[in-house]
Amino acid sequence: MILASIYQDGHSKNSLFREEDIAHKYNPTYTQRLLKKEFAAVGIELNTADLNEGKQIAFELHVEGRPLPPSSTTRYLVALENPYINTLNTDPDYFKQFKHVFTWNKKFFDLPNITPVMFPNEFISRPFTGFDQRDIFSCLINANKRFPVDLDVDLYQERLHVIRWYETNAPKLFSLYGMGWHKPPSGIGIAGKLARHWGRWRTRLYGYKPFPSYKGEVADKSDVMLRSKFSYCYENVRDVSNFITEKIFDSFLSGSVPIYWGADNVTEHIPSDCFIDRRNFIDTAELHEFLTSIDSVQFQSFQKAIENFVKSPKGLNFSAESFVSTIVSGIESQL
Repeated sequence: MILASIYQDGHSKNSLFREEDIAHKYNPTYTQRLLKKEFAAVGIELNTADLNEGKQIAFELHVEGRPLPPSSTTRYLVALENPYINTLNTDPDYFKQFKHVFTWNKKFFDLPNITPVMFPNEFISRPFTGFDQRDIFSCLINANKRFPVDLDVDLYQERLHVIRWYETNAPKLFSLYGMGWHKPPSGIGIAGKLARHWGRWRTRLYGYKPFPSYKGEVADKSDVMLRSKFSYCYENVRDVSNFITEKIFDSFLSGSVPIYWGADNVTEHIPSDCFIDRRNFIDTAELHEFLTSIDSVQFQSFQKAIENFVKSPKGLNFSAESFVSTIVSGIESQL
């Protein structure tokens, strides 16, 4: 059996292959576990680096860019993180330190050591409930975060606009879920930090609720998505080609119709009849008016299109199986 080491922040002692991710609460580990299994099937034992210390390894697999010490060991990189969060994932000079890089970022597809992959998802087949069986009109499931600086492409702030619009105009037709919404939103600079600090004190002393639409955390998004007619699926940033994460697929796999905003080329990968494109509306008010016009027949049409897409070759390109197969076969062929 050939040995190989995997590096992923926050993980040691093969913790990233456990059923529950100890580094990121509620983060699914299906893809990581499948990766270990499929490497084993071709005679490669993949472990976190600490378990391979002092042993001869065939290669290192790095999940997301990080500063690297010099090494003669063959290295591979999986670069999936938002480029505004991990800038190494967009550095062609950094990519030269690896024998091969697996990424969705089409800016680098012409480099000689790049193999395209899309963001992986565990495709769970479950029956869809219909329009009338869904008691939540619309939902948003995200963590209460923001970028530390202002960005023109920031969609964290657009999520906030959605939340505030519904809390003011249609509170019974929107439910907010995720981590951290019991706290005020983060701010930039001293004024922003002071405002959040004061908001947290109001919460503790007076029972102030910074987000009245907040319903709590969820361990499994499908618990909410299966009850929701529509789900707001905004990426962290907009107009980054191919950056299509799990958000829209969480909605697809539960039969909830997604309202999507993110990758500028989303329709190159996902048919437009599967989702509602936020870019087609002036603001949340106009979008909401459209949502309220959708009846059970139109809703079923969306669900049928979603079902057909998920089973299609284009849809399966976003599966964990496709992602893992590309990485394992790509590395194995170079050993």
